Formats: sequence, C-alpha cells, structure tokens
Amino acid sequence: MSQVIVITGASSGFGKCAAELLASKGQTVYGLCRRAMEHPSIKYLSCDVRDRSQIQSVVSRIIEQEGRIDVLVNNAGMGIGGALELATEEEIDLQMGTNFMGCVNMCQAVLPHMRKARRGKIINLSSIGGVMGLPYQGFYSASKFAIEGFSEALAAEVRGFGIRVSLVEPGDFATGFTGSRRNSEATLGDPDYGPIFKRSLAIIEKEENGGLQPEVLARWIAMIVEKRNPSLRYVVANLEQCLSVVVKRILSGNQMVSILRGYYKS
Repeated sequence: MSQVIVITGASSGFGKCAAELLASKGQTVYGLCRRAMEHPSIKYLSCDVRDRSQIQSVVSRIIEQEGRIDVLVNNAGMGIGGALELATEEEIDLQMGTNFMGCVNMCQAVLPHMRKARRGKIINLSSIGGVMGLPYQGFYSASKFAIEGFSEALAAEVRGFGIRVSLVEPGDFATGFTGSRRNSEATLGDPDYGPIFKRSLAIIEKEENGGLQPEVLARWIAMIVEKRNPSLRYVVANLEQCLSVVVKRILSGNQMVSILRGYYKS
C-alpha cells in the first residue's frame, strides 16, 4: 500500500533526491519548499517551515486530500558560517528558526494526525555536526544538537502511540548546501577571526564538495520509510567520519576539541 510522505526542503539536495526515489517506488510524496516547483510524480506545495500558519494550511490540505500522513521527513535546513561571538541576532534566529524550529513546527502540526491513526514515522535530518560542535559552524551545530535532544525525547513520548522517530546524521555530501551557505561578513572582516575562518572554510568546502552523492542518503531514507521498526539513529557518512562519531564517545572533551582544532586548522 502506498504511503503518504511529506518531505520538507524538497526543492534540492537530500530532499529532492529522496522525494524522487520514494515517488519512483510508488509512494505518494508531497514535497514542501518555499519556491514553486513542478514534477510529474511529486506533489509540490509552497511552504516556509518557519511559518506556522502556512504549515497548518498545507497539512490540512494534505489531510483533506489523502486522509492521513504516514511519514514526515524533516529535511529543510540551511547553514551560516562564522564565529559564534560575532553572529548577529538575525543570523542566529534564521539558523535556529529554519533548522530547529522548522522541525518542531512540522512535528507539532503532523503529530495529532499520526496519534489519531496510532501509527506513523518521523525522520529528522540531523548531522555529524549534531554529534560534535564544528568550529565556525557553531549555530549550525547548535541547531542540530537541538534536533538530537528533541528527537530523543519525542521518540520516548510517542512510541506508545505507534509512532517511530529516527535521526539521520549525514557527514559530508556534495550538494547545493555548500554553495548556499551564508558566511558572516563580520567574521570575514575581523582581524583575529577572519584569517582563521577563511582557512577553516576552505577545508569545510573541500570536504563537502568531495563528499558522498545525495542519492546515497536518499536510499537510506527510503530504507527507513520501508522498515517496520527503524532505529533511532543512522550515521550516513564515509568511514573516517563514522569512526569520528565512535571516537567522540571515547575521548575526553579536551582531546576532542584538540582534534577538531587540528582538523579545521582553527
């Protein structure tokens, strides 16, 4: 039986690849994004995940047409690079509002329908940056750490209603995320932070551009959708990054900070 799947941030990258793959498998896929999109197999709807009224309107429309939502994939996200000290209130609000509150807003809108049905899956896109704090991507990491804690708590709260929650933690992938990252002008122009940030940013972009293809992550999402009892966490990354997650659990905090400083030359 075809499942009704809602994917946020479905205009590019992970969201677009996952939407296309799931639609090719015969699933009913609604792709949510801010700009107008058309696809023969995907039902695109315009929605900003920071706007609760838009979300409620879109969710109501899907329920009216389909009668249910079986799977929610919270993929919408963005990145702002720069020093934590110099981040503006607008930059912080945009980063946390899109990545974290966007996830919260969607869950709160969809969960009443899943609870009523006593079944459903929620797949939240976190990151390796949600497992360890990445220098000069601090508020991005903070937004993903927040998703981690939120998802753990949510999984415990809704499992009794037949709802499963999974976190997907991608490493470096070659997507449009790199090109669309916003970088702090204040950091770039700062005499202390600026040179270090530029050096770190070059490493970050090189790793991302040489990373895995988004189709790899799309296949993992499809697997979770099809799995009867998926796990809470899935790390999807190259071997080195998978090992770094294991190492993070073993080393002291100071040791991990030293490793991150060395890797990103910060």
